Amino acid sequence: MTSVDVHQHLWTPSLVAALRARREPPYLDGWTLFLDGEPPYEVPPADHDVAWRAELAAADGLGRALVSLSAPIGVEWLPAAEAQPLLDAYHAGAAALPEPFGAWAAACVREVDADATAKELDRGFVGLQLPANALADATGYAHCAPLLDLLEERGLPLFVHPGPAAADGSEGPGWWPAMVPYVQQMHAAWFAFKAFGRPRHPRLRVCFALLAGLAPLHGERFDARGGPREKADPDVFVETSSYGPTAVDAVVHALGVDAVVQGSDRPYARPPRHPGFGLGGAAAYAFRIANPRRLLTGEE
Repeated sequence: MTSVDVHQHLWTPSLVAALRARREPPYLDGWTLFLDGEPPYEVPPADHDVAWRAELAAADGLGRALVSLSAPIGVEWLPAAEAQPLLDAYHAGAAALPEPFGAWAAACVREVDADATAKELDRGFVGLQLPANALADATGYAHCAPLLDLLEERGLPLFVHPGPAAADGSEGPGWWPAMVPYVQQMHAAWFAFKAFGRPRHPRLRVCFALLAGLAPLHGERFDARGGPREKADPDVFVETSSYGPTAVDAVVHALGVDAVVQGSDRPYARPPRHPGFGLGGAAAYAFRIANPRRLLTGEE
C-alpha cells in the first residue's frame, strides 16, 4: 500500500540548464525566473535538490511523489521549435529521477504531436499533464483530442494544471497569479470537461489540480441554470494542493470521498499536516492510497 502525492514540481539539472540557455521568457538568469505575465521569481535552489526532496518525501510518509513540468512557466505554449528543447530536457531529467519519484509527461499544445508524446509515455511516465487554459472550451478539446485519444488508448490519466497567468497580472502582488488566473483557469477547465471533454472521451481518467478551483462547489448553481443532471463520475478526481480542511470537506460533500487525491504542489506549498484533513483515518487512506491507485491504474 503506497502513499502517493500526485502533484509536485522538481527541476532537474537538465531542465535548469535548458531554461538558462534561453534569453526570452520563460528563462532563468541564475536562479531568477522570468515569465510573461508574472513578476520575476527568485527560485530557492534547495527546492530542486533531488536528495533533499527525497528526504522530504520520506518524512511526509510518501511511497511515491509525482512531479510535473510547471505549466505556468508556459513551455507547452511555445512554438514547437522552442518548446522541444525544454520538453526534452524535462523528460530526460524526470525519467532519471530516483525513487520515490515518478513523473507526468508534458506536451506542446501550440502544435500537437501525439506521436512524440507516445514516445515519452513509452519511457514510463504515469500519464500526461496539460495546461488548463488549453482545455477551457470546445476548441481546446478539439485541438488536444489526439493527445487525449492517446491517453484513452493506453489507459493513462490526464492531469489538468494551471497554465500561464494572464499578462495583466504582472503588476499585481506576488500571490495574484495563484489566486486569480490559476483558479479561474481551473474553474473553466472543470466545466469545459463536463461540456466537451467527457462526451468526446468517455473512458478518460482525469485529475484537476487545486480542487478544480473549487468549481465542484457550484453544483447547485449548475443545476439551477439548466446544467444536465448526471451521476457521479468515478473517473474524475481533484487534488488538494494549497487547500485545507474547510475546502476539502466541502468538496467531499459535493463529490464524495472517492474523488479526492492528495497533491501538495511542493515546493510551492506543503503537504497537509493531517492527511485526512480532519475527516478521519478512512479519508486519509482514500486520499493518499486508494484514490490515487484508481486514478493512476483504473483499478480498485
